[in-house]
Amino acid sequence: MEDNRIAKINRTTGETDISLELNIDGTGKTSINTGIGFFDHMLNSFARHGLFDLNVDIKGDLYVDCHHTIEDCGIVLGTAIKQAIGDKKSIKRFGSVILPMDETLCLCALDLSGRPYLVFDADFTTDKVGYFDTEMVKEFFYAVSYSAGMNLHIKIMSPGNNHHMIECIFKSFAKALDMATIKDPRITDVLSTKGTL
Repeated sequence: MEDNRIAKINRTTGETDISLELNIDGTGKTSINTGIGFFDHMLNSFARHGLFDLNVDIKGDLYVDCHHTIEDCGIVLGTAIKQAIGDKKSIKRFGSVILPMDETLCLCALDLSGRPYLVFDADFTTDKVGYFDTEMVKEFFYAVSYSAGMNLHIKIMSPGNNHHMIECIFKSFAKALDMATIKDPRITDVLSTKGTL
């Protein structure tokens, strides 16, 4: 049996100390402590619905605000995704899903192209959900997309409760990433006319 695609990243700055382990070929097991309850909930949802094993431990400067903790986690998670998928041989590369959560509906489409780009279309009507600043959703996915080298489109098609909208985004991203990282035996190299990603 082929080895699992696993990445372990440690990153320390003057603002955050992050330890993260990601197993792309997991089953959704998690151990997450970011110091921000709602963010823990979102990362748990991401791992569970993408069937990724994810361990995250962050000590951040939450006495300032949540910005550095969430953004730096996005940088580290994106780096881990890039490392775990390696040479991208045999992966499907593209993933997309339209996912409902109660009254909300989110489209997420991504391409593990090596070329980072984020298109984010979601308008929140509250500044915070718990101790999580809603404007940090875009910052998190910007950091993930650029660190992973991922073209990522996120669009809320039917808005509603802000908690539901954010959770719908994280779950749809999980399902799209799971789809894109699946290995297909028909793809014998990388899925590109250029021969490289």
